[in-house]
Amino acid sequence: MLAKTTVAVLGATGSIGRATLDVLESLGGPWRAVGLSAHSRLPELVELSQRFSPDWVVAACPESAGRFDFTSLPAGVKRLIGPEGLIALAELPEVDTVVAAVVGSAGLASSLAAARQGKRLALANKEALVVAGSLLTHALKRSGGELLPVDSEHSAIFQALQAGRSREVARVVLTASGGPFRTWTAGQIAKATVDDALAHPTWQMGRKITIDSATMMNKALEVIEARWLFDLPAEKIQVVVHPQSIIHSMVEFVDGSVVAQLSPPDMRLPIQYALTYPDRIPCPCPKMDWTGAMSWDLEPVDIERFPALSLGWEVAERGGSCGAVVNAANEAAVELFLQGEIKFPEIVAGCRRVLEH
Repeated sequence: MLAKTTVAVLGATGSIGRATLDVLESLGGPWRAVGLSAHSRLPELVELSQRFSPDWVVAACPESAGRFDFTSLPAGVKRLIGPEGLIALAELPEVDTVVAAVVGSAGLASSLAAARQGKRLALANKEALVVAGSLLTHALKRSGGELLPVDSEHSAIFQALQAGRSREVARVVLTASGGPFRTWTAGQIAKATVDDALAHPTWQMGRKITIDSATMMNKALEVIEARWLFDLPAEKIQVVVHPQSIIHSMVEFVDGSVVAQLSPPDMRLPIQYALTYPDRIPCPCPKMDWTGAMSWDLEPVDIERFPALSLGWEVAERGGSCGAVVNAANEAAVELFLQGEIKFPEIVAGCRRVLEH
């Protein structure tokens, strides 16, 4: 299989985007970022353009682009503006792989564009599958494109699935760090502040994703995503809490064997695997240290303290437009919480009310 070495990084200024560029820099050789996008962090986009010399950049927010001075952009770099620019970049014939790292439902149109053009879609934007899983998977089947998960949990499942055939899968088990409130009582969680919710114990992520981890809505969305990625019914998808974030997920086969993927928490590993699959090559991420003693915990999820998960299984089972509804409600509720307009428990409660209506 020929390596797919020309990459468009959608959401280049975010944590996934920057990790992707670290990986591309490490890979070297023919690997190259031919396109970069940012929403409104345009000074950072220019800085990355100076470092990586892409052919194209996209400023996805027209208002920010209209106020920005692009004179520092390297000569020869072509500009695209607005959401249409993201789609155009994803469709460019010279792009082999699209890393979809735009946060939220804003990343759906460009992910669909890449799928329809038969690209390799390295998907970090879980909302694309949550909102339009049937559309995205259908587009990939029609075009012959590839979908490679970048989420550490789904990458782990994808890797573990290489140990058996799809008909031999009994269930998949997504692991969750438990977020900052893993040991908090329901009463303490009810009084959580924005700062409390943003204090993730393991991962460094953007504000929206970090709040989703605190509510465990991220895991609910991952349940829905797994339903589409691996064509599994909701009852074959489980979640356990694993606070050390070393076991990234597991697959249990019908004979009782459980295959897991383990590594120190670093997004560069699943990103690189999505870029280089089916090959494995050295990666610029920390390795396991087997010289010291270690222990890992696995705990059942407390649905009463983290009711978001029940929404994930319900949506995965019901299908239809439920994913779009819950995702949109969650995006709005998280923003209201970050602005101090609602309390932490109202994020999931609001999503439940919207789904019921």
